[in-house]
Amino acid sequence: MMLSSSLAAAALLLGTMLATASGHGHPARAAGGWRLADPWPPAGETLGIHGQPVTFPSSSPFTPRDAPQAEPATAVATLYLPPGSVAGAPPRSVPAVVLLHGAGGVLAAREHTYGRQFAAMGAAALVIDVFGARRDRATGFTERLLEITESMAIADAYAGLRFLARRPEIDPRRVALIGFSYGAMATMFALSADVAERMAPGGERFAAHAAFYGPCIARFAEPRTTGAPLLILYGTGDALIDPARCEEFAADARRGGSAVEVIGYTDALHQWDGGQPRRAIGRLLNRCRLSVQPDGGVRDLRTGLPMSGPLLRRAILALCVDDEPYMIGADEAVRARSNRDLGRFLDPIFADARTTPAAERKPRPGPHD
Repeated sequence: MMLSSSLAAAALLLGTMLATASGHGHPARAAGGWRLADPWPPAGETLGIHGQPVTFPSSSPFTPRDAPQAEPATAVATLYLPPGSVAGAPPRSVPAVVLLHGAGGVLAAREHTYGRQFAAMGAAALVIDVFGARRDRATGFTERLLEITESMAIADAYAGLRFLARRPEIDPRRVALIGFSYGAMATMFALSADVAERMAPGGERFAAHAAFYGPCIARFAEPRTTGAPLLILYGTGDALIDPARCEEFAADARRGGSAVEVIGYTDALHQWDGGQPRRAIGRLLNRCRLSVQPDGGVRDLRTGLPMSGPLLRRAILALCVDDEPYMIGADEAVRARSNRDLGRFLDPIFADARTTPAAERKPRPGPHD
């Protein structure tokens, strides 16, 4: 009986090793290429991956214009590393993602699940808790959205990029920024060249930006981007999304120098990957119209007021936010599709240009709704 158990365990271990070698559970790197797994690893395959709490210097600019003189802050995050990368990984061999949460904060079913999945597939993941670093400013849902701005999330994101760049195994040229809802707004803001120059004057830049169901309520007066590609994902059943305005943002970014792909998932609701049952939450922002100015200031286009502090931010949002809620709802089928689309988007970004033929670094075509 003991012998049978030992043989079974050995067979299971051998099967795992063979699956890893063939590209299941970890990305295949045939001919030096990169492929994120499809389907992504299920929860059972990532249980052994544990994140480690980390901190690093950041700041709290209310708007991008405030970045040079912003109050210092200590960013807090959870770092997920691929198994075996801490000891023995070649220098600059590991790509990474920085993850920015939504208005409800970091979710176990979303940011931490993605973090473990990326690590299982061979990429590092830094899950930033923007609200957790600023509990002295606000703790309640509404107060956090008034006091802790998208610009503070951007500051933490670029600080996270600097933190990752100091790790010898991580390649700072292959780090993507991924945001969800509120974090997606910050991810889109961070694509602006003017914003990046203020937040990261040392020249650190993300290799790609991906925005999950981010309300497209802001545009840039100067559309010049960092040149990184942008992926915008949303559900057509999401009342918080105005597809026409997302297409306007995409067109601006293309004029500014970025390749942009927009994908809408038929009938999908907001937060399809958040693990939450279908229910109504929040308030609609669709009437809000913001402009990020070349000097980094944020202005409300409806009233002309500058969003330069909590009081004016409160006044501007009070005039444009509707009382009507919007629906959220987990949808594993949509999540599988967005995983596939995100993987297709990131594969050429994660590919190491030193070892991967140019043809393999081109984005793989995929179906759109």
